[in-house]
Amino acid sequence: MISNNEISLQAALNGNRVHPATPRTPEELAAEACAAVDAGAESLHLHSYDENDRETLEAGPCARALRAVRAACPGIPISLSTAASIEPDPKERTALVAAWTELPELVTANMGEAGIFDLCELLIERDIGIEAGLLSLDDAHTFVESGIAPHCVRVMVEPLDSEPDDALGHAEAIEQALVDGGIQLKQVHHGDGIASWAVNRRAVARGHGIRTGLEDTPVLPDSRPADGNGELVAAAATLLERGR
Repeated sequence: MISNNEISLQAALNGNRVHPATPRTPEELAAEACAAVDAGAESLHLHSYDENDRETLEAGPCARALRAVRAACPGIPISLSTAASIEPDPKERTALVAAWTELPELVTANMGEAGIFDLCELLIERDIGIEAGLLSLDDAHTFVESGIAPHCVRVMVEPLDSEPDDALGHAEAIEQALVDGGIQLKQVHHGDGIASWAVNRRAVARGHGIRTGLEDTPVLPDSRPADGNGELVAAAATLLERGR
């Protein structure tokens, strides 16, 4: 298995992206996971869905998704989302994660969300790796000041601006805040839509890891619609290869 802190390319398989290939069921997640890994993904990030096609943190759907993807891609680290958009009540979110019966190797924990440090305490107790999600400069400052960095596996630099230049500016500012704060964790960078590719290219040039997949962007670097996660990951792998 690739060590969690050595990952250079992560695939974000779904989120709430509207796209014909976006996986929802365990079977669909397993198929898209295989396509992503075959194209070069070293880690997988996913959101679980219930029988009503809604994102959920409930134990049953999370376990079924994890088992299906692990069976299809043995040895590949899996990260689950804990975004407040799935469960906005901080106490309920923590209770749902506490009830998990099948544990992922990692979860993303967005530093700007209410109750996130209570959730992180639980994750540490359950020996689940933390990817610290920084969606803004404020998130970066919160993360640095919290002192939680030693308990995290990596930092996710995630500017969500739609314009590439704005996203690049925010990625640079977040990275500088981490440098100023003495944070030496591995960084994985991505954005949203076409801007995600600009963020990826900058990150590769600076020696950071990158993330792509249907959660982040439905389009390829040349703005053509992507067929699915495999094609997106293949394009990201090409960026990494050219940057080496």
